[in-house]
Amino acid sequence: MVNKVMLVGRLGRDPELRYSSSGMPIANLRIATDESYVDRDGNKVERTEWHTVVVFQRAAENCANFLAKGSLVFVEGSLQTRKWQDQQGQDRYTTEVKALRVQFLDRKGARDNAQDGGGYQDAGYQDAAPQGGYQSGASNRGGGNQGGSRNGRPQQDDLGPAFPSEASGMDDVPF
Repeated sequence: MVNKVMLVGRLGRDPELRYSSSGMPIANLRIATDESYVDRDGNKVERTEWHTVVVFQRAAENCANFLAKGSLVFVEGSLQTRKWQDQQGQDRYTTEVKALRVQFLDRKGARDNAQDGGGYQDAGYQDAAPQGGYQSGASNRGGGNQGGSRNGRPQQDDLGPAFPSEASGMDDVPF
C-alpha cells in the first residue's frame, strides 16, 4: 500500500510555528496548488486547491524562519487524518499532509532578502520527518542536487513557472 503526496505550490499565508508540550517545533503551512484546463466548450477553467501541511522538528523552525506568504515550495509526505473534539464535544476530523521533506524553490529568501542581498537560501532542503534528522542546502539525497552545486555555489537554473497556468501554451497539458 502507498500513501504518498507530492506538492509544488505557494504559501497562502506565513507559516505558523508552535511547540508541543515536549518542546518539539511544529509548523503549519497552507499551500495552494492550481490546475487549469480547457472544458468541452473551449473555456479555460482555473481551479485552486488548498492543502494543510504539518512540518516537524528543525525543518519546522526553518520553514518559519525562511518562508513567507507567496513562497514557492516542494513538499513530499503522506496524508494523515486526525480526530479531535470541538467545544461542543462533537467529533471532528482533519486531513493534512504530514511532511517528510520540504524544499524551498524560490530564488530569493522571502523573509531575509533585504538582509542578505537575495540569492539562494542556505536551508533549501529540509528533511522534516519527526523521527528523521535534518539536512541542509547542498544535500545529495537520492542522487539529485537539492540546493547547491558541487562547488558549494548556488545553482542558477531557471526553475520555470510555478503553475502550468503561468506558462504560455500549456493550457491543454493533462497533468
